[in-house]
Amino acid sequence: MPLDLTPAPGGRRSSFRVALRMARRDIRRHRRRSFLIVLLIMLPVAGMTGAATLYQSSLRTPEEIVRYELGNAQARFVALPVVNGKSLQDPLNDAVTASSPGNVDPAFVATPPEEVLPDGYEVLPLRQLQLTTRVGEALVSLNGVQVDALHPAFAGKFTLLDGRAPESGREVLVSRGMLERFGLDFGGEFTTSAGTFVPVGILRDSSASDNNSVVYLQPGQVPATALAAERPHSLSYYLVGPEPIGWEQVREANSRGVGVLSRSVVMDPPPMEQRVVPGAQTWDTSAETWTLYGTFGLLGALALLEVGLLAGAAFAVGAKRQVRELALLAASGAEAPTVRSVVTAGGLWLGSIAVVAGAALGFAGAAAAVLWVRAAGSARLAGVHPDPLLTSVAMVMGLCACILSALAPANLVARQALLGALKSGRAPAGSGRRASIVGTVLLASAAGLLAAGWLLGQSAKDPDRQAEQLPLVAGLLITGAVLAVAGLVLLTGWLVGVLTSRTHWLSLPLRMAARDSARNRGRTVPAVAAVLAAATLASAGLVLAASQQAAMRENHWWSALENQVRLPLEVDAPFLAGGGRQPSVAVNPAELSSRVGQAVDAVAWTATITSPASIDCDFGPGVDMSVPARTEDSNCLMYSLAVPEEHRCPKTPQRRVVDPKDWRCRGSMIRESVSPRGIVVGGEEEIRLLLGTDADAEALEVLDAGGMVVTNPVFVRDGKTTLLGQDVRTQLRSPSDGSMVHETVTSTVLPAVAVEPLEAVPYYGFISPRTAERLDLRAEPAELLVQLDRRPTAAEADAAAAAVAGVYQQPGAGFWVEPGISRDNQWMFWLIVAASALITLSAAGVTTGLALADARNDHMTLAGVGASPRLRKALAAAQALFTSGLGAALGTIAGAVPAVLIAASTEMRTAVEVPWLQLLALMLAVPTMGSALAWVFTRAALPASRRALGA
Repeated sequence: MPLDLTPAPGGRRSSFRVALRMARRDIRRHRRRSFLIVLLIMLPVAGMTGAATLYQSSLRTPEEIVRYELGNAQARFVALPVVNGKSLQDPLNDAVTASSPGNVDPAFVATPPEEVLPDGYEVLPLRQLQLTTRVGEALVSLNGVQVDALHPAFAGKFTLLDGRAPESGREVLVSRGMLERFGLDFGGEFTTSAGTFVPVGILRDSSASDNNSVVYLQPGQVPATALAAERPHSLSYYLVGPEPIGWEQVREANSRGVGVLSRSVVMDPPPMEQRVVPGAQTWDTSAETWTLYGTFGLLGALALLEVGLLAGAAFAVGAKRQVRELALLAASGAEAPTVRSVVTAGGLWLGSIAVVAGAALGFAGAAAAVLWVRAAGSARLAGVHPDPLLTSVAMVMGLCACILSALAPANLVARQALLGALKSGRAPAGSGRRASIVGTVLLASAAGLLAAGWLLGQSAKDPDRQAEQLPLVAGLLITGAVLAVAGLVLLTGWLVGVLTSRTHWLSLPLRMAARDSARNRGRTVPAVAAVLAAATLASAGLVLAASQQAAMRENHWWSALENQVRLPLEVDAPFLAGGGRQPSVAVNPAELSSRVGQAVDAVAWTATITSPASIDCDFGPGVDMSVPARTEDSNCLMYSLAVPEEHRCPKTPQRRVVDPKDWRCRGSMIRESVSPRGIVVGGEEEIRLLLGTDADAEALEVLDAGGMVVTNPVFVRDGKTTLLGQDVRTQLRSPSDGSMVHETVTSTVLPAVAVEPLEAVPYYGFISPRTAERLDLRAEPAELLVQLDRRPTAAEADAAAAAVAGVYQQPGAGFWVEPGISRDNQWMFWLIVAASALITLSAAGVTTGLALADARNDHMTLAGVGASPRLRKALAAAQALFTSGLGAALGTIAGAVPAVLIAASTEMRTAVEVPWLQLLALMLAVPTMGSALAWVFTRAALPASRRALGA
C-alpha cells in the first residue's frame, strides 16, 4: 500500500495548538524569565497608554465645558474683545475670536452685555473683583467674585467643600488657598478693600485651582465705591431658563461685541462653514501638530524597539535552553514551522499578557493621577478620558514587538542541525550572512530616506511651504531613523566579527571577552542591539531636548539683564468714585531703594533711569480728539523708532519669518510693540548699566553731538534714525503687516550709531539730557533699576514685594527679577542626561545579566581548569564593557543624526544644538558603569552543577 503524504485536514491548527500548549508549559517552568519579558513589554505600553490618557484628560469634553462653566444655566453673556461687528467667537469658548476679517471699524461701538440679554430668563450676574488686603505695611492683591455661588443654577460649577452657607452680610465663602495664604480659620475676621468679612465655608470653582486666593461675595456685600473702579468686561451674566440659546443668537450677539457660551451650541456645535466670516484669514496648524506627534512617535517607536530587543535577548536565552526539547520534537516528525511556532507561541502568550496588563496599568495610573489632581483642587485635568485609538495602537505595537522578538531565535532553532542539537544540546551559530545583507540594504535605505527628508525640508525657502511639507518631511526622517536602527541591529554580528578579529594586543580578560563575543554571537548580538536601541532613544531625546532649550533661549523675552529688576517711579492712582482719573503718584527713588535694600541683602547697586514724560491722558471710545496729544497738563505721546522699509523683517502672508537668521529679524525691539520706556535719557553710565556693554568713542561722540545711540542697527539708515511720537488715543491698521499701531504725530531725524546690548533688552536707544531738552521730551525719572548679585530666595522676594507695595500703596505691586536662561535650564538638561543614562544602563544591565546567565557553563569550564575568581569577574566586566560600549557608540550615532535632521526641519531649525559633552558622558559613563556593576555582581564562587549531556 503506497504511503499517503497528503497533509491531514486541520493539521496546521492541531500543530499550533500543540505549540501553544508547549509554550504555556515552558512559561510556567521558567517564571522568572517569563516575568522579565512581560515586564519589558508591559512598561512601554503602560507608559504610552498613560500618556495618551493624560493628554486626552487635559482636554475638556463638551459635557465638562457645560458643567464647569455654566452649571445648570443655559448661557453666559460676556464682553467680547473685537474691533468690528463681523467677528465670530469660538463656539466652545466665549473669550476667543475664532474668525475675523481683521479690519478696524472706527464706527463700531461694543454694546454692554446686559443690553443684549434675551427676555424670559432668570439672570444671575457674576463680577470679577480686584481686592486688596493689608499684610504688615504692604497691600497685597487677591481675587474677589461677586456671585450667588450656592444658587441651584451653579450646581456643578461651584461646590461647597466645607463649612456652611453665609447667613449675614459679613459672612463670605472663600477658597482653600485663601485660608492657607493668610492663615485664616472659620469665624476669624479679615479686612479687604471691599470691607471686613468672616469666612464660614470653603468653595471650589470647578474651572479654577483651589490654591488661588479668592473671596466669594454675595450681591450687595460690595460697596458701590469698590464696584465703580472695576472694568466693564469683569461682569458676566448667566441665563437660567428652559429655552436654549442657538448659534444664530450667538452670531447676533457677536456682531454687537458680546460673547456667548451656550449650552446647546457647546453640545451641538455648528458646522465649520458657519464659523467662518468672509475675508477672514485662516491659520493651518496641522503641520506643526503632525510634526509634534511624529517626534513623539519616533521616541515611542525607539522605546518599543529597545524593549523588543531586550525581550529578544531573553527569548534567545530561553530558546537555547529549550533547544534539546525542540530537537526531540523535530526528531519525532514535527516540521520546521511547528518547531518555530513553539517559540513564537511563547511570544504570543507573553505579549498578550503584557499588552493587556500594560494598557490596564497605564489607564489605571492615569486615572489615579487625574482623580488625585481633581481631588487636590486643580483644574489642569478635566476628567478621566481614555484614548481607545492610541491605546489600541500601543497594544498592537507592543504585541508585534514581542512576537518579532521571539521570531529571530525561533528561526534559528528551526534551522539548526537536528543531529548536532541532539548530540550537544546546543544550537549551532549561523553564518549571519543573510542578516548582514539585509542590514546593509536597510542601512542604505535609511540613508536615502534621511537624505530625501533633509533635502525636501531644505528645498522650499518659503516658511509657509515648509510648514505644508512638514508632515511628509517628518515621516521620511522618522522612517529613516527606525530603518537605520534596524539596519545597525542586523549588522551587529558582522561588526562584532570585525572588531574582535585583531585583539592580540589586549589584556587577557578583554581578549577572552572579544573572542567569546565573536564565538557566541547568538547572545552577543541581542545584548549589543538592545543597548544600541536604548542609546538611540537616549541620544535622540538629548538632541531634541537641547535644541528645544536652545530655541527657548533664542525666543526668550528679556525684560532687563539677568538678575535686574525695573521698578516704576510713577504709579497710577485709584479711580475716583465717579469713574474719573486722578493724577499719577510719584515715588521717591531713594526711599524705594532703601526699602528694597533692607528686604534683600543681595542688592549690588541701584540706579535711577530717566525717560521722556510718561503717558498721562484720557483715551477710549469717548475721548475728545480735538484736544492736542500733549498739553501742559497731559501727555498722550509715546516714543519709538521708525524701521526703514528696506530694514523690515521679511515675512510670509501667514506672518511667518522668512529667515530667522536675517539680521533684520533679530535683536532688541524687533518683536516688541511700542514701549513707553523704550527711550532712555542718559550717557555712558546708563548705557553700561542697561545694556551690559560699554559704548565706544564713536557712540559717545554721536551722543554728545545731539544724536542717538540705538540698540539695534535695524533702526539706522545712512547714519541716521527717526524718532517718532505716536498718539496713544488712536488705533490704525499698519499697511506693512496689518498689526494695530498708533498714529504718528511727530517725526525727528537724528544722527545715530548702534551699540548692541549683551541681551535683547527692551530699549530703543539713548539720547543725552541736552538732546531731550532740545526736543522738548520733558524727561523725568521713570524707573529704579535694581541689580542683584544672585537670584533672591522666595522669602527675600516676598519681603521685597511687601516693601515695594508699602512704598507704592497700590495693590498688585510685585518684585519680579529677570531670571535669565542659563542655570535652571542646565540643571534640567543634566537631569535629562541622567534619566537617559539610567535607561541605557538598565538595558545594558538586563542584557549583560542574560548573557552571563547563558555563559554560566563557560565560567564553570574556566573554574574547572583553574581560573581564579578574579579572572572570572574580570571576564564578566570585560564582556559587559564590550557589549555596552559598542551598543552605546552605535546608538549615539543612530539617535543623534536623525534628531538633528528632525530639529533642523521644524520650528527649531535656527536653534539646532548637539550636546557634545552630554553625549560623550553618555557614551563613556554607561559602558564604564555597566562594566563595574558586572564585576561587582558576578559571584566569585559558582554553584555545583551536573555535567550537561554532550558538553
